[in-house]
Amino acid sequence: MHMKKRSWLTKMLLSLVLLLCLFAVVGLSLNGYVKSVTQGQILEPQAASQLSDVDCILVLGCGVKADGTPSDMLRDRLLTSIDLYNQGASSKLLMSGDHSRKNYDEVNTMKQFAMDRGVPSQDIFMDHAGLSTYESMYRARDIFQAKKIIVVTQSYHLYRALYLAKALGLEAYGVAADQQVYAGQSYRNLREIAARDKDFFTAIFMPAPTYLGEAIPVSGNGDATNDS
Repeated sequence: MHMKKRSWLTKMLLSLVLLLCLFAVVGLSLNGYVKSVTQGQILEPQAASQLSDVDCILVLGCGVKADGTPSDMLRDRLLTSIDLYNQGASSKLLMSGDHSRKNYDEVNTMKQFAMDRGVPSQDIFMDHAGLSTYESMYRARDIFQAKKIIVVTQSYHLYRALYLAKALGLEAYGVAADQQVYAGQSYRNLREIAARDKDFFTAIFMPAPTYLGEAIPVSGNGDATNDS
């Protein structure tokens, strides 16, 4: 009886190990697929500036410091996007980030940063409800009526952003904003594998974003998105 129980436990453990290995193989395969099918959409800034009829440069938000200034990663995204704007890649910037709480505001921080560096307010749109990468892409298409975009974020994040954009029918290109080595990047790289796997399925099921609303075409005046 004791031997039978030990044999049963051994089989259970082996089954669990095999199941975990299967999940790992599937997860890594999906991650590799998302990266491989978007690799060709990532351009150097000079090549991106030669694109024609780009509706906007979409800047994906991330952390803002307690003093209201951009985190290092966000600052580099903004500087990269401003350089692209100045090179003529597009005449509009779309700042997409989290402004779901009164005491936390990525998008006004992003817009003010660009304005302080000479970009006119009317050329800067704010998406106050870009609460995830998927929602930023969805709203760029449905709220801001964009069809062809340049996405600016760090390279590890670009693959997933471009994959979601393509799934939503956008013609999207990416420019990496890696201007330094960021603390904690090894952890972000690991976490991003799971995020790519998750958004592989998000791209299949296409859930509605948390917020939608009336269209604000990015071809118009960015001041229409001002809230203060």
